[in-house]
Amino acid sequence: MPDDRAMLQVALEEARIGLAAGGIPIGAALFAADGTLVGRGHNQRVQLGDPSLHGETDAFRKAGRQRSYRGMTMVTTLSPCWYCSGLVRQFNISRVVLGESVNFHGGHDWLAGLGFEVVDLADETCIDLLGGWIAANPFVWNEDIGVS
Repeated sequence: MPDDRAMLQVALEEARIGLAAGGIPIGAALFAADGTLVGRGHNQRVQLGDPSLHGETDAFRKAGRQRSYRGMTMVTTLSPCWYCSGLVRQFNISRVVLGESVNFHGGHDWLAGLGFEVVDLADETCIDLLGGWIAANPFVWNEDIGVS
């Protein structure tokens, strides 16, 4: 079984890349059932002006076309929003590992209710990284989560 905390480190690295580029520090990575990295990415809404470019969608796009996503794990530094939860549901990505759900509680309960495996690592690094950013950038954060 792949190591969820080790996989989270890839997503955290992506979050830090996004932060260094002036964006929202949310990262994600898609892994095959055997733990092989398939795609990785980070939120680039600010950098590219693309409202659909969340961390999960970036990782998914970079994974490229796959025959099936069953058995794969989406690892994200934050609970996936409804948009990204829908992506997991649409393509039947079997597992979601989230770094935290303190700063934002997205659609992961919905996914769990549908039978997807959801693991919340409650990682302090993820909580602190995004929490500090939100405190410094509340208007951009509210835009990201669709709150006006």
